[in-house]
Amino acid sequence: MPATEPPTRQPDSREAGRAPSPWLMPILATVGFAVNFWAWSLLSPLGPVFRDSGIMGELTESQVSLIVAVPVLVGSLGRIPVGALTDAYGGRVMFVVVSLATIVPVLFIGFFAQTSFVALLIGGFFLGIGGTAFAVGVPFVNSWFPPAKRGLAVGIFGAGMGGTAISALTTVSLYQNVGNRAPFLIAAAVLLVFAAVAWILLRDAPGRVVPSTSMVARVRSNAVLPITWQACVLYAVSFGGYVAFSVYLPSYLKTTYELAPGDAAARMAGFVAVAVVLRPVGGWLADKLGAIRVLSVVFVVVAVGAAVSAFEPVLEPAGAAAFLAMAATLGAGSGATFALIAKVTDPARVGGVTGLVGAAGGLGGFVPPLIMGYVYGRTDSYAIGLWLLAATAVLTLVLTLTVVRRTAEAADAAGAPGAAGASGASGATVAK
Repeated sequence: MPATEPPTRQPDSREAGRAPSPWLMPILATVGFAVNFWAWSLLSPLGPVFRDSGIMGELTESQVSLIVAVPVLVGSLGRIPVGALTDAYGGRVMFVVVSLATIVPVLFIGFFAQTSFVALLIGGFFLGIGGTAFAVGVPFVNSWFPPAKRGLAVGIFGAGMGGTAISALTTVSLYQNVGNRAPFLIAAAVLLVFAAVAWILLRDAPGRVVPSTSMVARVRSNAVLPITWQACVLYAVSFGGYVAFSVYLPSYLKTTYELAPGDAAARMAGFVAVAVVLRPVGGWLADKLGAIRVLSVVFVVVAVGAAVSAFEPVLEPAGAAAFLAMAATLGAGSGATFALIAKVTDPARVGGVTGLVGAAGGLGGFVPPLIMGYVYGRTDSYAIGLWLLAATAVLTLVLTLTVVRRTAEAADAAGAPGAAGASGASGATVAK
């Protein structure tokens, strides 16, 4: 394994003043995550609207799936360099950069891309920048807290994925009742306001260490850590499942249950809200009970819920209950995964590991909508796709109870790198 670079303390002139409350930092970061995820998710609820309006001609189910999936792909892969850059430059700078960069594709789609399928794909490609905010926030929040509280803190930050609910609840209504540019103009304005607030109020934790090697070397060294690939699998299923449902559920509900676009988007918002609430709960439970126990329950429930949904039960109550149960456990599983990472990973490497794991989670959300669209186009049914999800959850359960459990136990026996590597703010100015 490549040698880890010696930690270099990043001096900060702001440290001379009064240290900010460590709980203010995750709150601001959560707001930033939510705002960027709101922008990242703007195309998801509009997929069925674009198809039915005929403004781009006759779109197929696969084309609609591609429209909503492209931002997910870019937002996923972009987390790898953004996570490494966050280790180097800090969360304060990177939150501002990502937020300002996301404004450009938001306005491009709002003003130029809504009548062309190709232009919409181009806009969606760059809209994926908003999804990289996740790789900024996790190491930023993680550095402010000791290991025993990182699961809860990162779980609270993860609730910012509720930005997709904001998009689900507002985008279609604004598009139809105010104007087709309204949701994009509002999102761009909010991003601009947050960028200004982040520059003024956000502070990197005192004692933050700056890596001394190149980004490529850091990515390579982080990639070979056992926890990295294991957490990639866990997160690809838990968060990836959440993302897949949050972007594709409106199309699924409209096609399977013949719901109106607004009704389908509102139900998707309910799915997102449940997942958002349970994410910090999953992190807290992982702190208290252990991540392995929480993740094991998660994958059992997901497997059962997907199997029930494959039979296309009546929406009320069976179908809704299955999807809400999956929402709850996928949210909890996302929080528990990062509680596990925080426990066994050196804090100086959390950004890089987060980037890789976050990329896997996003890719886990990119593939299922394409599969669902393809399967439905060939069979007029989503059953095969849902059975594949159930099988994937079972296989991930087996991985959790064997390989991942051994990694967690080895970290406990070695004293947990996350605990051993805590320093500076992680030991002095963190929440007590």
